Amino acid sequence: QVQLVESGGGLVQTGGSLRLSCAASGFAFSRFSITWVRQAPGKGLEWVSTITAIGGTYNAGSVEGRFTISRDNAKKMVYLQMNSLKPEDTAMYYCQTDDTRGQGTMVTVSS
Repeated sequence: QVQLVESGGGLVQTGGSLRLSCAASGFAFSRFSITWVRQAPGKGLEWVSTITAIGGTYNAGSVEGRFTISRDNAKKMVYLQMNSLKPEDTAMYYCQTDDTRGQGTMVTVSS
């Protein structure tokens, strides 16, 4: 059973940092790209960042230079280091494969 479990969200002030974690199980993790998406209150899903099976990374323009995605294949984990957070980063953050999404972790950035 494919499972993705996010953690690490919370309340942080503008300019602060958080590191989100995504724990994967039930599939050949090292062979798959993993993506972080987010959904702000009342808005649609927004792509944030992707890491490929071989470690290539891609970021949305809105987070480029502030967010860093990484993976640890031995631990079956993906991380999203978020620095210089802004109120507009407030959202539920999800990690996902092509067909499975976790339950999400909430990030709130206060102004």
